Amino acid sequence: MAGFETYQEYQRIEDYDEDLPPGEEDLLIHVPEGRGDPWHHIKNLDNFFTRIYHFHQKNGFACMVLSEFFELVQFLFVVTFTTFLFNCVEYDVLFANRVVNHTGQSFGPLDRNKVTLPDAILPSEQCTERIQGNSWIIFLLIMAAIFWLYRLVKVICNVLSYWEIRQFYKKALKIQMDELCNFSWQEVQGRLIHLQREQPMCVQKRELSELDIHHRILRFKNYTVAMINKSLLPVRLRVPFFGDMIFLTQGLKYNFELILFWGPLSLFQNKWSLHPKYKRAANRQELAKQLSRVILLTGLVNLLLCPFVLVWQVLYAFFSYAEVIKREPGSLGARRWSLYGRLYLRHFNELDHELQGRLGRGYKPAAKYMNAFVSPLLAVLARNVAFFSGSVLAVLIALTVYDEDVLTVQHILTAITVLGVVITISRSFIPDEHMVWCPEQLLQCVLAHIHYMPDHWKGNANKSETRDEMAQLFQYKAVFILEELLSPIITPFILIFHLRSKSLEIIDFFRNFTVDVAGVGDICSFAQMDIRRHGNPQWMSEGQTEASVYQQAENGKTELSLMHFTIKNPHWEPPQESSVFISHLKEKVNQDAQTGPSPQLLLSEAPLCSSLLSDESAMAPDNLLASVLAHSGLPGRNRRFVPPSSTASAAASVLASLSLSHQPHAGRSRSHTLLPSRQSQDDTMYCSDHTVGDRMSASDSRLLSQSYSGLASEFASAEMSLHAIYMHEVHQQKTQHASGPFQASVPMRELSTNRAQGLQIQSTQTVTLVPPTSGRLGGWAEEEEEEHADEEEINTNPVQDQTSRGSS
Repeated sequence: MAGFETYQEYQRIEDYDEDLPPGEEDLLIHVPEGRGDPWHHIKNLDNFFTRIYHFHQKNGFACMVLSEFFELVQFLFVVTFTTFLFNCVEYDVLFANRVVNHTGQSFGPLDRNKVTLPDAILPSEQCTERIQGNSWIIFLLIMAAIFWLYRLVKVICNVLSYWEIRQFYKKALKIQMDELCNFSWQEVQGRLIHLQREQPMCVQKRELSELDIHHRILRFKNYTVAMINKSLLPVRLRVPFFGDMIFLTQGLKYNFELILFWGPLSLFQNKWSLHPKYKRAANRQELAKQLSRVILLTGLVNLLLCPFVLVWQVLYAFFSYAEVIKREPGSLGARRWSLYGRLYLRHFNELDHELQGRLGRGYKPAAKYMNAFVSPLLAVLARNVAFFSGSVLAVLIALTVYDEDVLTVQHILTAITVLGVVITISRSFIPDEHMVWCPEQLLQCVLAHIHYMPDHWKGNANKSETRDEMAQLFQYKAVFILEELLSPIITPFILIFHLRSKSLEIIDFFRNFTVDVAGVGDICSFAQMDIRRHGNPQWMSEGQTEASVYQQAENGKTELSLMHFTIKNPHWEPPQESSVFISHLKEKVNQDAQTGPSPQLLLSEAPLCSSLLSDESAMAPDNLLASVLAHSGLPGRNRRFVPPSSTASAAASVLASLSLSHQPHAGRSRSHTLLPSRQSQDDTMYCSDHTVGDRMSASDSRLLSQSYSGLASEFASAEMSLHAIYMHEVHQQKTQHASGPFQASVPMRELSTNRAQGLQIQSTQTVTLVPPTSGRLGGWAEEEEEEHADEEEINTNPVQDQTSRGSS
């Protein structure tokens, strides 16, 4: 990367109607005379929009305050309870290694040897004496008290901030707290944009767009996603005997962000502006040495704090997972999306709830794909281990049922618990006898939801190498816990020996890929989703991009992010270059759809087709996706009724049928949704919300609006999944074009002559796709899995969280 330092200088993208001189950001603190509210001309819009978003996602003031309160209580409990266990318990008495001399009347010989819980707890005076006599305990308690007081001050500040956001929701956005859960983020975002027109929160721009809000919420997250995409951060390590491994933990991610974004020695002079010295190429070597020293200092501090952080990690993991492991030992064998996977699979400008929903939909197919790989040798061993362990456990249980005094035998409960854990672990290695081996289709289903997949996975889904790489994105929970426990030890060495060597590349990256957008500040240029600057010719942007290999986003990140953002924000007006790409994409979809089967034939092959054709079509989005996935070529399929064609043409056929609902007068205010209808006289499967709304009372209309909003969001996700499948198939066709012709190949540059061409689909039954009158997408399931370190950063910094979002 160092060889491309002259690729471009730092750029400023001026707003078309305002050209503010340097220092104009000081106007953000100005409050016009006569304004009674504090939301006019806000100084730190990054922090303000971020808190508005998290206030919505965390369900309001009460939930956020309770979370902050119990976080303080939890830390206090862990420290206090651990100190109590180490200093105030007489373990010789508890384990019956020492006889307790009971005083008073006894009724039998057994009473004299019976140990009660108070017998094993030392008196408070003796407990205090033990603590005071241990200098290490006192030192650790002082450190914990200082940290707790620091957290207490932060919580108080956060509560005051949450109260201000609560007032903003009630007075400015006109959203009451008891109705907050009924509003989607798109609706809240729409009210923010409308409020900017009436009561300017930002003076640098007269109007805010959806992309402006996302840039401010996700400023640093977009940089992180781009650096992962360009393989700049050293998260891939070569371990002896294990080969290449991905290591990215919350602690390591926290240090990356501390060094680059919001630490006292970071590259940013404030939360929205890169320091001017990093924008010039003249002193790049000196700046690289300076960054290297900062990284070294941070690594040494991590090394110094390693014992304390390690002790906390072990204690927190023990209190968090010990009971779960005892109750459900198989939970360690469950999988979760790794932190690296979340960054690798994330679109530019994708918010947390959108990423979580997308990965949540991909969880089951990903788990099925990973479970499809079994080791015959391990399966044989596991069956026998489970048999022997189960036999011994059955005998012990039978004996305890016959006579409960068996439980008084030393270590009998331990043996029962260990045998139960061994049986549970052994069963996890025994394959399901009803499982069907179809890795290619399972991986295609995973791709439909996660949207990104390395090229070499195609056609190699049955290989263990593909499965191992997938495991880096979709790891065992046990591996996640182990990595977090080892993080305090490994993180300092990664910083000192791996990240330091990339100092010059990091300096060049921030200079070359930072742009100043008027009214927003310095952002990552990849977050602009500019096809001309960062498009990849192999991803349907041939002839539209001027990007070199260094400038291109990998794995079609720019194109897929643009698709995702456009679908999720239908009112957003993309720039000219992006509009051209979207138009060409639609034209190619229509071209390929002409060679594909009709949507009715595809839907008839979907496993859930009967649900779609019935009166209740709530599963319609799943059926649209299933119709394409069912069509993706499995060997030996019966093709008597559906003619052979590529997966790309099948996806294009369904996408083209969706495009029929885009009325010319709708413009950009459209939504790609199918609405469920009741059985009508004209036998159409779908009708507009007006048709259904006319049959309902006013009180029912609100319920219909909420369910409609949720269904619209599901259809938007299904449409994005179809686009992801289609673009990956076309990309594969392009990369394989040199080895032979491929079916339904229409170069993007030949599509301009077909812009007016439509797609007519003939069938015995008509599918009517009707755009909603509101033009909004929303109503997702509000499930958000925020990592603890990210929450810390949100509370300490104005700009924090993540999301990179794509468009279509």
